[in-house]
Amino acid sequence: MDLQLQGKHALISGGSKGIGLACAKGFLEEGASVSLVSREMTNLEAGRQALLAASPDAAGRIFLYSGDLRSADAAAAIVKRVESECGPVDVLVNSAGAAKRTPPDELTPQHWHDAMDAKYFTYIHLIDPLVKRMAARGAGVIVNIVGAGGKVAFPTHLPGGAANAALMLVSAGLAAAYGPRGVRVNAVNPGITLTERMKEGLEADARLNGITPAEALQRASSAMPLGRIATPEEIANAVLFLCSPKAAYISGAILAMDGAVTPMVV
Repeated sequence: MDLQLQGKHALISGGSKGIGLACAKGFLEEGASVSLVSREMTNLEAGRQALLAASPDAAGRIFLYSGDLRSADAAAAIVKRVESECGPVDVLVNSAGAAKRTPPDELTPQHWHDAMDAKYFTYIHLIDPLVKRMAARGAGVIVNIVGAGGKVAFPTHLPGGAANAALMLVSAGLAAAYGPRGVRVNAVNPGITLTERMKEGLEADARLNGITPAEALQRASSAMPLGRIATPEEIANAVLFLCSPKAAYISGAILAMDGAVTPMVV
């Protein structure tokens, strides 16, 4: 299917690895250009090499920007620089930041503050300037990759889950507020996915349950109705569809992608 993304410009936070990198790969395959944002330029360079290995002709369509999105000023500066150097951002995909998973007895107030800084504000600091720029132009798409922990309270993911729940409300609310000005906003909630972040979560679960990380992985896999854990590419496929004109009437949606592990009506 042609997603009609040829020539579009996508800004992807957390684009150097995991789901963000898989999204970047998908946009490049569709003929779009990508501006990737991450804290470490070394990670961004590694991500670029992975993208070029998959799409050797994409060298002129990959742009890298490092910065700490926990800072509103740093995020605003990145947005200004990206649009000055690469043109207007048609699509924002937020995939940066993750709250540390911690067993409940180990939590302190600082964990809750850190979770909001790591996940909630890294998204807000890009959304705020870009949604207004998109609205001024009369077009734009934002997809926030959030997480199933915002729907179901997992014991080792309470601060991060709280940040995720807040981002779901932000996504739905901004969709309603900016829809009349041509901007669509959606959220995707992956369940456990085969990324580097998954290892940290499994280690926390293992500590909580007194088992090894390998046993935690086996339990997680066997608990999935589809019999396996999702890949980043599978999440990216849904994100690309939501970003495309094929999804022109989908806005304010919260898409569950946990493989039906939590059967619920939403």
